[in-house]
Amino acid sequence: MKKIWKIILSVLVVLVIAIAGFIYFAYNSIHKEQKIEGKRENIPSEIAEISEFTKGEADWPNWRGQHFDGKSLVTGIKTDWSEGLEKEWEINFLCQGQQTASWSAPVIVGNRLIIPGRDEKNDLVFCINTNNGELIWQASYEAEAGTAHGPGSRATPFIDSQPDRQADNYVYTFGRSGDLVCWQLSDGKLVWRKNVNDFGGIEPSHGHSSSPVVYKDIVVVQGGGNALIMAFNKFNGELLWKSYDGLAGYAASILIKTKEDTNLLVYHGKGLSCVDPENGQDLWRVPWEFEMNATTPAIMDNIVFITSFTLGCQAIEFTQDSYKVLWKNEAISAHHSDPIIIDGYIYGYSGFSGRNKADFQCLELKTGTVMWSTKEMGQGTTTYVDGHLICMDLKGNLFLVKPNPKAFNMLGKIENALKEVRYQAWTVPVVANGKLYLRYLQTLVCYNLKEK
Repeated sequence: MKKIWKIILSVLVVLVIAIAGFIYFAYNSIHKEQKIEGKRENIPSEIAEISEFTKGEADWPNWRGQHFDGKSLVTGIKTDWSEGLEKEWEINFLCQGQQTASWSAPVIVGNRLIIPGRDEKNDLVFCINTNNGELIWQASYEAEAGTAHGPGSRATPFIDSQPDRQADNYVYTFGRSGDLVCWQLSDGKLVWRKNVNDFGGIEPSHGHSSSPVVYKDIVVVQGGGNALIMAFNKFNGELLWKSYDGLAGYAASILIKTKEDTNLLVYHGKGLSCVDPENGQDLWRVPWEFEMNATTPAIMDNIVFITSFTLGCQAIEFTQDSYKVLWKNEAISAHHSDPIIIDGYIYGYSGFSGRNKADFQCLELKTGTVMWSTKEMGQGTTTYVDGHLICMDLKGNLFLVKPNPKAFNMLGKIENALKEVRYQAWTVPVVANGKLYLRYLQTLVCYNLKEK
């Protein structure tokens, strides 16, 4: 009898240790501070001279690209990765100080790249020459910020440019403390700055993260609190409307077009809302309540796909003023990795974004049927370009995948495309004008993606 009790006690001890270890791992994955380690440079003191601003043939001016779908317009990419990709340049000054983690993805128009950073007291914004990585201008403002996963920006900027009207070129940034800021694209001059918390917004637990979206003369972000969705005049920062209350989501709002009009899709803490951008009126709302709604809705025609960690996923068929749920399952439960729809099939990661293990899956959009699932790549992010998916896992390894609903087809792999990744490389790869941009905290690397 004593032997049995010893066995039971030993099993209980092992279970307690395992549970405690899981809780510790989960807590640290959610709340820990990523310290800036590895190569770190001072911000250049000399500002580069640059030619007149022009647009490129395949710009990436905002989150998930020109059409908010994660698809680059670049063609003619190099698909033989057996000898890697040519690195054009690298910078390592985006985060200044050990506890200044920033995650925002770059945005690119022509020869200008905008990317946020952070020092111990200030949110930073950098304008980089895409040709050589030289600094064109740097701007900043003082902002207090929490430290869970770093005080720097999560949201990706939005470049609103008119090449024929240089004076009307602006870039909009949104800091984790709620500062929505308009800058002149030409020289980084601060045009206006508003904090959403001053209008009733409440910062979510991991900081304000919804990337701004510009439509006509307004710029929209999520504020939370009693200002869940907010629209400001893009020229002077005047609050034009705010609507509804609740917990802000971490996903970017995106524009969708119906037969009647252009509307906003806003994925917040209560669910998915279709909003009239003229006045903030809810046209319809899909309940999907979760405090970490962070993935960008994916759209094909009149079907939208949403997913959240622990809740699973669903496809919704919508009109201007109504919707119906086509299907719902748990095949893809993405934490904050955005799925992509290609030819009626969904490709994306499922699982927790705090560890480098996950299923990468293909689902049929109209039915939710799982076509295939693989564990050959770690957890990560993905971008579509020229008939291929470029996936990057949390350790900075790259994978080139040919989308095919019949089977997983990996064409190439580059290990350590980002080096010295100690924590998680969460920032999505960006492809613009023939170049691939990869970010990890203070580091931004530019690779030539074009076939020579």
